Amino acid sequence: MGDAELEEVFETPDLYLPYTENEDRSDELVSRNCNSNREHAAQVRMVPIKRSKEAEQRASIMTQILDPAAADRLGRIRLVKESRAIDIENRLLTLAQSGQLRQKVTEEQLKELLGAIAENQRKEEEEHKIVISRRKGGWDDDDDLLDL
Repeated sequence: MGDAELEEVFETPDLYLPYTENEDRSDELVSRNCNSNREHAAQVRMVPIKRSKEAEQRASIMTQILDPAAADRLGRIRLVKESRAIDIENRLLTLAQSGQLRQKVTEEQLKELLGAIAENQRKEEEEHKIVISRRKGGWDDDDDLLDL
């Protein structure tokens, strides 16, 4: 189609069809979807801000709970294995929230906590361990080679 034909098609009022109920409904759904996409985009933008605030709060609580030497040790643990450091922080936070910590945690107490967490993890690994026991004296494919 040439430009003149396209202009003629768009200028002719007879070619425009009235909206049906389904089209009106689809327009409404599209506008709702656009609004929900905008809301979702705003929420997605807020997630890093929320995480950073939570991290700041967590760090603030850790400075109140830990002795400087213990905080240093926890920082070194975080460099080696971040998941273990997070586990320790979670345990310390629950102890602090329950009121079981009367004073700042020293490096020795942190070492004890590390030992307790390591022991719990070993127990969990042993529970999930799969042991395969094979029958002895059974048939073996290598026995067939001896007959040759």
